This record gives sequence, C-alpha cells and structure tokens, in this order.
Amino acid sequence: MKLCVLGATGRVGQYFTKMALENEIAVQALIRNPDKFPETILNQISYNKGDVVDKESVAEAMKGCDVVFSALSTDGASVLSEGMPIVIEAMKKEKISRIITISTAGILQSRTEPHLLRYQSSESKRKLTRAAEEHHKAFTQLQESGLDWTIVCPTYLPDGEPTGTYRTEKDVLPIDGSKISTGDTAHFAFSLLSKNDFSQSRVGIAY
Repeated sequence: MKLCVLGATGRVGQYFTKMALENEIAVQALIRNPDKFPETILNQISYNKGDVVDKESVAEAMKGCDVVFSALSTDGASVLSEGMPIVIEAMKKEKISRIITISTAGILQSRTEPHLLRYQSSESKRKLTRAAEEHHKAFTQLQESGLDWTIVCPTYLPDGEPTGTYRTEKDVLPIDGSKISTGDTAHFAFSLLSKNDFSQSRVGIAY
C-alpha cells in the first residue's frame, strides 16, 4: 500500500505519518513547508513541495498511491473548499477511490436538533462558525464525489499520545464526548485503512 498524505505537517498528520512508517507503509506527502517536519520523518517519506490548491502539485503527489489521507485545516481561509475539488479530480484520474479525512465535530448531526449540524445548533459553544462552514463545504463535495470517503470528526483536540481507547459513533458525537487527543484521532484514522466500517460516513470520536 502507498498513501498520499495531505496535511502531513499538522498535529494529527504527523502522528498518522509516523504510524504509517512504523507499519512499513510507503508515504508520499504534499508538503508546503518541509521545514515544519522533523528531519527524521522527512528522510523516510517521499514528498512533493507544493500546495493543495495547485492542480499540478496535487496530481504529482497522487501518482502511484492507493489511498488518500487528509488532515488539511481551513488555514484561516478557503483552502479546504478550494482544495477538495482538486483532490477529488486528481483521485479520479489516478483511479484512487478511498479517502480518509479529518474534519470537526461541528459537521456531525446535532443530537438535540437532528435536522441541523452541530455547528448550526444550540449544541455548539462556538460563536464563530467560519471554519465549520469550510468543513461543511468539503463534506458536501465528498458526498457528491462518488468516492469511498470517511470523515473523522474530533471534538476539542488537545495534543496527546495515542492510547487506543476512545469511543466512536457514526454521524454524531458520542454522548458526553468533550475531547479527544491528536494521537488518538490519528490512531482511529489509521485503523480505517484495514477496515471499511464507516464507508461514506462521518464518524464522531471522543473519550
């Protein structure tokens, strides 16, 4: 198996990349700033320097890969909603069907108002919804793509090593879930490489 990793230098992306390497899975990453990556990891992966909104860079990063993993953030702008169509197009050209992405619990369904997403409902404590709106756009783009996608949706995300012990639930946040570490978010996303329990689904994750 060969993975195309987007957002590899991020907090979840670095854990995921380490797990892949520890399991002897080849990684090809698209990295905007290689200086952000520890040299010990950088030396073990193939990477292209580029940006997810650049079609040529994304197409090059996808070559020969079997699965795409994305831990891309909104980057305070519209990078996610601009980049996802480019990712989807490149995947289809390379005949890659599987993508696992990290998003936000804001795009899960609300338990109290099931017709709304959490960020649109009274469940959300956040006053600013711009980032959630960006993730919502990417979710919609994946829904319409016809690809085999899974969106992992962590709630409050402090740094922390993987423990392998957490709760997950399809389309909603586990009851009373209040946080999940970056390490365990990556751990669950990585586990999806060997199973297909949540095809074309969002998954809430929390302790």
